[in-house]
Amino acid sequence: MGALAGWLDEFAWGAFLILRVFLVAAALTLIFGVLGAAARLAGGVWARLAGLYVTFFRGTPELLVLLLFYFGAAVTLTAIARAIDPGAGFVDIPPFWAGSLAIALIAGAYATESFRGAFLGVAPGQIEAARALGLAPWQILAFVRLPQAWRIALPSFGNHLIGLMKDTALVSVIGLNEIMFTARMATSVTGQPFTMFAAVAVIYLGFTTALSAALAAAERRAARHLAR
Repeated sequence: MGALAGWLDEFAWGAFLILRVFLVAAALTLIFGVLGAAARLAGGVWARLAGLYVTFFRGTPELLVLLLFYFGAAVTLTAIARAIDPGAGFVDIPPFWAGSLAIALIAGAYATESFRGAFLGVAPGQIEAARALGLAPWQILAFVRLPQAWRIALPSFGNHLIGLMKDTALVSVIGLNEIMFTARMATSVTGQPFTMFAAVAVIYLGFTTALSAALAAAERRAARHLAR
């Protein structure tokens, strides 16, 4: 434990960085999931495009997606820059944004199906009743479909968020100085891999435990009318 004491500041900074990656990726996951579900429900070419998105990101290893996105984005940006200015150098995408976007795209593919199933789970009779009452389509969406779909989707979406938190460990492979990166650096100096990676496990367990408690509270709030 004495060896760990010298790395507490680095682990604290790495944990804060992981939290930032998670918050950005979680917000993007919600956006990608809702847009993907809307496209799947819309039918036509949008549904086919959303289906390709879901199939690719659910069927490709997460680490491979991260590497493809990081290096592919750099190559694409460099090509665009050189097309505008032949003398432009190599354009790199910051690891923070590359990692956040990549893991959000992966989680968003799973969230797409969760949200699609949740919207389909709303009883058709309630939609018909809302129309009979003269509610406009946006009112039906805002006051009838969304609240019920959110309650249905929340348990599975919560699982995606917990998986997203654990997936933040992958961003260390593209050079982001988070806790996995710190643990490897500390191991090379101290020669105590078990201690360093056990510290990483404790940090992640703390994050996922707090997240699970928050999600459980959100589920209880979303279903409070059922308890009555």
